[in-house]
Amino acid sequence: MKLVQTEKAPSAIGPYSQAVVANGIVYTSGQIALTPEGTDELLSEGVIVQAVRVMKNLEAVLEAAGSSLDDVVKTTIFLADMNDFAVVNEVYEEAFGSHKPARATVAVKTLPKNALVEIDAVALVK
Repeated sequence: MKLVQTEKAPSAIGPYSQAVVANGIVYTSGQIALTPEGTDELLSEGVIVQAVRVMKNLEAVLEAAGSSLDDVVKTTIFLADMNDFAVVNEVYEEAFGSHKPARATVAVKTLPKNALVEIDAVALVK
């Protein structure tokens, strides 16, 4: 097992890793709209801005693990408000392009730091 850490995405805000690679598969922790430096100014922005940052963070963690968005097999999207589904879906589709991993989307009561969206992924390592 290998722990993944990159400065191109925010450090974990708790006792966990950005991602773990095991048996050729990378499991990312959920990403919220923190900057790579760990600041939370984007959390006061709307869901589109947050979703764009989340996808950038996710991509950076995957790359640090030797993977990419094209290698993702499953994601989970957590939304603070299911009414944001359509706009988050647009950001998600733009990031993944024609690649369509399996996915679950759930609405939750709250997310860390009151984020509006959090996404995690499972991907193959190249």
